[in-house]
Amino acid sequence: MVFQDEAAFRFVGGRVSVDFTATRGLRWRDRGVERIPAPADLARWFVEAGLTDLTVPVSASALRNARELREALYRLMRGRVRGEPLDGESIDLVNRWAAKAPPATRLTADGSATRLVAPTADGLLALVARDGVDLLGASRANRLRECSSDTCTLLYLDTSRAGSRRWCAMEACGSRDKMARYRRRAAD
Repeated sequence: MVFQDEAAFRFVGGRVSVDFTATRGLRWRDRGVERIPAPADLARWFVEAGLTDLTVPVSASALRNARELREALYRLMRGRVRGEPLDGESIDLVNRWAAKAPPATRLTADGSATRLVAPTADGLLALVARDGVDLLGASRANRLRECSSDTCTLLYLDTSRAGSRRWCAMEACGSRDKMARYRRRAAD
């Protein structure tokens, strides 16, 4: 899982709302990397995130709303990571989205699964917001972390038994960090 394409979606967060915050990457740079630059990219993210198997129409307005929701979730999650007071405007925005109607689900013929009925961009964003509320409002929010790599700003939910995970993904940031430490020791 080495991250070679900066614009590729990242699914290392452990929750859909956390993964959604990763649609903007490399936040330490001046502009960062926008991974959903166009409405079609958001539609593709919905599918790749496993929210739907249908391509959902996304308008320019829905894309703007999605970015606002993403940034509000990021501010709240990063605030939890840093032990800072939660931003009231971000809370209000996430709550407004979480209150919207999610896509209806339907039981499949085999009785073992559901599928979304006519999902919309707004309905899928409501699902993302509800996941964020569920995470941030529970004790597991204490397991939110920010990658320890100096060149990564991805958030993730630490599900390790000891709660000591340091990187968003061992195969990417963890390996780079370990290799850099090895090279420094070898140079000494």
